[in-house]
Amino acid sequence: MPSTSQTLTAERILEATEEVLRRHGPAKATVVDVARALGVSHGSVYRHFRTKAALREAVTKRWLDRTTGVLAAIVAAPDLDPETRLREWLAALFAAKRRKAFDDPELFATYSVLTTETAETVVGEHVAELTGQLTEIVRAGAAAGVFTAEDPATAAGAVFRATDRFHDPHYAREWEQPGVEDDFETLLNLLIRGLRVRG
Repeated sequence: MPSTSQTLTAERILEATEEVLRRHGPAKATVVDVARALGVSHGSVYRHFRTKAALREAVTKRWLDRTTGVLAAIVAAPDLDPETRLREWLAALFAAKRRKAFDDPELFATYSVLTTETAETVVGEHVAELTGQLTEIVRAGAAAGVFTAEDPATAAGAVFRATDRFHDPHYAREWEQPGVEDDFETLLNLLIRGLRVRG
């Protein structure tokens, strides 16, 4: 059991919650289990997260933020032209989702349940952040005369929805099928051709 002399922080609680979810799954994991894993009372956990739902939302957001952080670095990369940035961003999103699905399948299954529970809040914010990043890339491409997009936000939303199969967890079973990388590359090439300024 962890030492109770360590300061109890929200981050420590979220780390412990992730382990508890991995062990017990979302249906059986309780705040008492999290507190036990930390060697504290469940009241101590509730001082950081007022409800079980708040704790589950926070741990889901933390999981989703791991992806958006990696992608933000691609959006901000000054040495990448917009087309390369778009390719790398979509490839990184697909790779991140696949890693989550296959490197830790128990936790991925757990988060698939949690993201359904928090679809209105945490997932909505996550999707908004991702489409916001895509909008920045499309806007930069339009400003550079590389992409044609009267409304970069609308174009970014269309690209995001068109690539659902390669990042929406509902399609995770397809991500290991033979030829999925070729399908991804074909779609990516088609989308980029559609965005390019005709010369």
